[in-house]
Amino acid sequence: MSFKDLQLNKPILKAIAEAGYDTPTLVQEKTIPFVLDKKDVIVSAQTGTGKTAAFAIPILRLLFDKQDTPIKGKKIKALIVSPTRELAIQIEQHFKTLSTYTNLRTTVVFGGTSIEPQKDILKKGIDILVATPGRLLDLHKQDIINLDYIETLVLDEADLMLDMGFIDAIKKIERLCPDNKQTLLFSATIPYKVEQLANTLLKTPKRIEVAPNSSTSKNITQLLYYVPKRNKIELCLHLLRNTIKGNIIIFRRTKFGVDKLEKTLIKNGYRVDSIHGNKSQSARQEALNNFKKNQINILIATDVAARGIDIKALDAVINFDLPNIPETYVHRIGRTARAGKHGVAYSFCSADEKNYVQSIQRLIQLQLDIIEEHPYPLDPKAKKEVHKSPNKSKYKKGRKSAASKKKKKRWY
Repeated sequence: MSFKDLQLNKPILKAIAEAGYDTPTLVQEKTIPFVLDKKDVIVSAQTGTGKTAAFAIPILRLLFDKQDTPIKGKKIKALIVSPTRELAIQIEQHFKTLSTYTNLRTTVVFGGTSIEPQKDILKKGIDILVATPGRLLDLHKQDIINLDYIETLVLDEADLMLDMGFIDAIKKIERLCPDNKQTLLFSATIPYKVEQLANTLLKTPKRIEVAPNSSTSKNITQLLYYVPKRNKIELCLHLLRNTIKGNIIIFRRTKFGVDKLEKTLIKNGYRVDSIHGNKSQSARQEALNNFKKNQINILIATDVAARGIDIKALDAVINFDLPNIPETYVHRIGRTARAGKHGVAYSFCSADEKNYVQSIQRLIQLQLDIIEEHPYPLDPKAKKEVHKSPNKSKYKKGRKSAASKKKKKRWY
């Protein structure tokens, strides 16, 4: 199938060709006709499958006939809700690229940055809005955003939005839109809570599943290193010196862990930057841009960066801390081996993370390759490390001495 077979018009086809899309991916081929037919849709597909264009292309086609409204008279007709700022920015860029030969206007709003410039753009009039839930509701409360004219509502990465606690915000946003709108729900996985959300928000939706929820690319070599927690930084340095080359993302569970590893790698002469929730939006975007421009070759991140961020030519992913949610592992390693390329995923497992490995292997139905030949092996019988406070009393709290147990006459 080609894009011409999907009932698209010349300006959009021209932009698609210039963006370098040759033929539709499977998710685009299955989704675009239903969206053009104004059907509600649930799409389950992994990142890197072309999901964004699967909703951007048909939305632009549906709005094309209404594109010539004077700018001041434009109303928001399509709303795309995204869980993270990075993903929202990337979606907006997709829309702008694909709408090059139209008069349709797109903008993005998100928290962590000044609200005034966003208000100015919105007041001028736009057709398509990409937003994170918190900032969207802020702007609606201030009467800057009017959702009364929404024709298509897209909930992107729905499972991540629910994991991040946005369920009430999503329901509120949906209620603020007209009843007769079209709703498109995209999710890498469809766990029970996403299924429940879909049942409450969508009307007899068409279901599209492009790959099993657990799928990991056949082009990713997945390696597992058992290592004591205290030796993880040494193992990371050892692999960076001797084994891992090219562009790398390292995932850590906490912001503190990201900062600590970043300082250590910089001290050792590596070109590093980081992304996590405590950084301002401009700092996060700058780190991502530096990575894409090869000014740095190592990006350390919390899972805020695990979804949807499209980084071409990523050679390796390091799971410095294993995720406690197995689906997160799939999203993390899905950053590499995109578009048919090969990549390697290195995972470090300490004694307290062994259960996570079992959950991950059950989900992906694959045994990870254990690398035993390295300088910091973990004792197979090692138990979870418990760090005792040096000043802690050796007596249990509440234990009485023998003397205190004797019945004494009190003066009172």
